[in-house]
Amino acid sequence: MTVAFVFPGQGSQSIGMLAGLAASEAIVAETFAEASSVLGYDLWRLCQQGPEEALGVTEKTQPAMLAAGVATWRLWRGKGGAVPSAMAGHSLGEYSALVAAGCLDFRTAIDLVRFRGAAMQAAVPAGQGAMAAILGLEDADVEAACLAAAQGDIVEAANFNSPGQVVIAGHAAAVDRAIEIAKEKGAKRAIKLNVSVPSHSSLMRPAAEQLAARLKETALQAPQGIDIYSVDLRKHGDPDGIRAALVDQLVKPVRWADTVRSMLGSGVRTFVECGPGKVLTSLNRRIERDRTVRMLALEDAASVAEALGEVASA
Repeated sequence: MTVAFVFPGQGSQSIGMLAGLAASEAIVAETFAEASSVLGYDLWRLCQQGPEEALGVTEKTQPAMLAAGVATWRLWRGKGGAVPSAMAGHSLGEYSALVAAGCLDFRTAIDLVRFRGAAMQAAVPAGQGAMAAILGLEDADVEAACLAAAQGDIVEAANFNSPGQVVIAGHAAAVDRAIEIAKEKGAKRAIKLNVSVPSHSSLMRPAAEQLAARLKETALQAPQGIDIYSVDLRKHGDPDGIRAALVDQLVKPVRWADTVRSMLGSGVRTFVECGPGKVLTSLNRRIERDRTVRMLALEDAASVAEALGEVASA
């Protein structure tokens, strides 16, 4: 049975995340301590004690989620867990996948995503951008709502997460207009997200330019695994191709549903979410409802033991 590891991005963070694993597995604290030495502040303490508003600031959320994904990956491998045949990440999660694939050094990645988060935050002043989840509409209807709502501003589809779930991003007023139009078109729900930047929209162009310059100076190795990039659904094995995909990712939508379908088409029958929470596991189950396809999440000691057993017997 072919196994894919998937790494979540922003939105999966929470105060107290990975506390259960850290209580029994030293590698969690060790990974966060390594990240903290790069950042210059106690990342683990922030994740455990907050405040929540501080953890929600993009340039702090991104290192936190990267460290969580890598800590869980290191735990998996340390317990003899198999190397997956495919890996993918949702937005920021692609950086976790690159570290897991041996493409990007962890310490380098921590500083890189801190820089990425700061550049994204600076690209759009606080309060001027927004994101919202539109539930219960076809993708084309959401895109049509964005087109009608723009009125000289920017509002675009940012994440095609699963059938009937699309996240939009752009100028705050245009996002509000798109929400109303989506409701008129029959959306079941339209929810403003508690985020500080309009990710994956063309408003991130200044951040993308800064990231491109930074990536030129960042050492990348050929990944030791198969990685699928959700921005273009391609596999990039050379550093220049990886750099281009990471830059495009900032200004183009995450095509998560198609990414999962691509992995299913290649024979994947077990998905393991590597990081805190079950956001991707929930999305993946909406994308693929066949119950013979296993959806696992590494959340605590019990779920890690279950996944180790499932994958070993696959």
